[in-house]
Amino acid sequence: MNLTIDAWAQPAGGQLRERMPEVARLFEKSGSAHLLDVRLGPEETIALMDEAGVDKLMLAAWCRPEGWVFSNDDIAEFTRAFPERFVGVATVDLSKPMAAVRELERAVHELGCKALRIVPWLWKLPPNDRRYYPLYVKCIELDIPFCTQVGHTGPLLLSETGRPVPYLDEVALDFPELRIVAGHIGHPWTDEMIGVAWKHDNVFIDTSAYLPRYYPAQLLHYMQSYGAHKVLFGSNFPQLSLSRCMAQVKELGLAAEVEAQFLYGNARRVFGL
Repeated sequence: MNLTIDAWAQPAGGQLRERMPEVARLFEKSGSAHLLDVRLGPEETIALMDEAGVDKLMLAAWCRPEGWVFSNDDIAEFTRAFPERFVGVATVDLSKPMAAVRELERAVHELGCKALRIVPWLWKLPPNDRRYYPLYVKCIELDIPFCTQVGHTGPLLLSETGRPVPYLDEVALDFPELRIVAGHIGHPWTDEMIGVAWKHDNVFIDTSAYLPRYYPAQLLHYMQSYGAHKVLFGSNFPQLSLSRCMAQVKELGLAAEVEAQFLYGNARRVFGL
């Protein structure tokens, strides 16, 4: 079984360029600009998964200060249609703390979402901001992970919110029970991210938004040694092709046990799948 996390759905179809103008440049640089104006429904997405040999895809909702891009209910259309293939990852409107907590609870209990994801650069708020803290308490109560972005921003926005130290380190110290999945490797602060993951038992790294061919050397060393249980495969689909990502994982030459943990074992454990 292969599982990829931190992917996006496009249930509205053909509107990603307008709804998320910051990411259009990323799609262009990744050779996937043609998908900006294409609707990828459940069936089309599964066809691409089958082609790549991906059994499960974790789909993330998106909300930004200006409004919803893909709602939790949009994601639920995918997970309800094919519950064995899609896993929902909720998001919330960070500007409305109490409504955000209620929406997270609804997304988990009514829609079946398995995690919360918030992208700090969208909100210009690092993860140690007070507005996140009620959500961390609720994640612990619901026994779900909190997913976030670390490292520089691909979009042309300030990268400071993606520093693992001090921001994510402080959150992990305040909430040691909170499972944190830090997406996008943390480059150019990869060493910081590895240090935070080593330091905190419940902090993990996912590799979304990076082709395996370009994983930093120190991350490859970590995931093949003392961090084998700490690194999860991610794609950032549809920005990155699932087939391309999976082919390049095979090129890494990972030991069978390490590859199994990386591709699905760690994610199954962390997300309770």
